[in-house]
Amino acid sequence: MELLQLHYFRTVAKLEHMTKAAQELRIAQPALSKTIARLEEDLGVPLFDRHGRNIQLNSFGKAFLKKAEMALMLLEEGRREVEDLAGMERGRVFLATTTHKCFSDVIGSFITLHPDVRLQITQASGEEKVQQLQNGEIDLCITFPPIEQKGIEGLSFLTEEILLAVPHTHRFANRSNIDLSEAAGDPFICIKKGNPFREMTDEFCQLAGFTPNIICEVDEHSAIGHFIRLGIGVAFLPETLIEHFETSLHLVHINHPICQRTYQIAWLEGRYMSVAARKFREFVVQSFTAL
Repeated sequence: MELLQLHYFRTVAKLEHMTKAAQELRIAQPALSKTIARLEEDLGVPLFDRHGRNIQLNSFGKAFLKKAEMALMLLEEGRREVEDLAGMERGRVFLATTTHKCFSDVIGSFITLHPDVRLQITQASGEEKVQQLQNGEIDLCITFPPIEQKGIEGLSFLTEEILLAVPHTHRFANRSNIDLSEAAGDPFICIKKGNPFREMTDEFCQLAGFTPNIICEVDEHSAIGHFIRLGIGVAFLPETLIEHFETSLHLVHINHPICQRTYQIAWLEGRYMSVAARKFREFVVQSFTAL
């Protein structure tokens, strides 16, 4: 059994399509098919069910994939650890976040202080971040709410208030605090469903005893200011984004229920972490602890 066979098998298992896998791996499809066939011959069992041109990972394949991913991850960790010890790796960090905007300043400051570190950032959902950690695709992820799953460790580093943003002509424009239930009859501008922020704010409304009357859904918070200026409705806004909207709307603190979210930086328990990744983790936590 060869390392290349494992690498090829993992790609085919992920895509369940020989031609697409060959394209991703940039090799000829017949060569890939022969490699997978030799692997199955070595193991003595088929790893895929074949129906014409369609292939599907079978029970043998699923069991072997778990071990293959672990082996490839451990080998990658070993390579990085040896490079660290030998001083050859100047620094690489693979990071996943739900949004880049809240932490762009911190990330920028880290890069300024550590110009030799190569920081690769991807945007991912909560489920994708857990999978990427488990597969060894990323070193760290920044997430909310905190991940509570066996095998994943994390540090909470920021808890921010969620406020209600209203037009300057709104009845709350002369108020600094409200109970959220007072806004039960208002039209709401919300982030689209599927976003963790939307799930969180829907729960706030449920705790306040109502279902929000949603008249507009947007992809990002940056679109909210425009609609509020037009007087279309009210919206939830996180504390970290206030400075971008202060002149265009009025912000009201919510007394009840408690509206806040906590960010966590998380990593896979027991996985080797490079010096660069450890420095980045410490920098993020210290940056917000010092505030």
